[in-house]
Amino acid sequence: MQIIIDKGIPFLQGVFPSEIEVKFLPPEEITADSVRKADALFVRTRTQINKELLHGSQVRFVATATIGFDHIDQDYCREAGIHWVSCPGCNAQAVCDYIEEAIASFNSSPSRGRSGEGFTIGIVGYGHVGKLVAQMAERKGYKVLLSDPPLGIGMSLNELAPLCDVLTFHTPLTHEGEHPTYHLCNADILRLCKPNALIINAARGGIIDEQALLPCLITSSPHRLIASIDCWENEPLLNQALLEKVDLASFHIAGYSIEGKMRASEMCLQAFCEFFSLPILSINKKLVPLQGDSAPGWLQRISNQLKAAPEHFEQLRKQYKLR
Repeated sequence: MQIIIDKGIPFLQGVFPSEIEVKFLPPEEITADSVRKADALFVRTRTQINKELLHGSQVRFVATATIGFDHIDQDYCREAGIHWVSCPGCNAQAVCDYIEEAIASFNSSPSRGRSGEGFTIGIVGYGHVGKLVAQMAERKGYKVLLSDPPLGIGMSLNELAPLCDVLTFHTPLTHEGEHPTYHLCNADILRLCKPNALIINAARGGIIDEQALLPCLITSSPHRLIASIDCWENEPLLNQALLEKVDLASFHIAGYSIEGKMRASEMCLQAFCEFFSLPILSINKKLVPLQGDSAPGWLQRISNQLKAAPEHFEQLRKQYKLR
């Protein structure tokens, strides 16, 4: 049996028995040629799981060490008999910590005139992350409003937007169905928001219509909004004009923490063992990486890095030390 693993997925070195051939590759080297003889893939969002990659291969199992799975062509995998799994909730606490830091920065800036007291946070999507964000906000004394129509929870986004000082999105990216989330936050929604409200996207690029958001961030706008963006449309090719105007920008690392990465690797490994009817293997916890910057203000420091060198988006992401 052969497994190909994105080398950015930690804690899996030295885990597999000797009869399993394991190749750790950077995502750009996970190609149709390199996976042709593989039985299983462990990937991240940078690898598109589709016919172009997998046709003619012997891959039967794909695990993505991420919450999101819009990089997986589910219809093709179903037709080809390829089983795939994601890791829902693996990095939920890390994303919640990101939201907390974004709000702290929002509150601490004198120019924004915020005390942090008595304001309302609107949470769009009440899954693993949304629930933790709600708990965090309630601990801090914020009023919490929810919107999750697929679950029948809370109010519509149209009703929610005008009531919130902070509007944060925690949904998957979907293009079809009764409640598609692509450009869920569009020009109509943005016009409904309170002036100087904080808009946060730490979910998936494409949930916010970036072209609609850009004019709302101009300082002279009578209806100016503030934005903290971690997930971008078309990343790593960022909208440069938007990057300049957002208050906080990061390189898709909201969910990057030691705990989150460890949990994702565990979930992928367990699913692999169950699919192939193997004894359950354990991740290599001896490989804990050096912990990164988590002191107050860490998100502002990351934002400064990205704004100074947006062309290094992928490099900054790869070199980011886990919180």
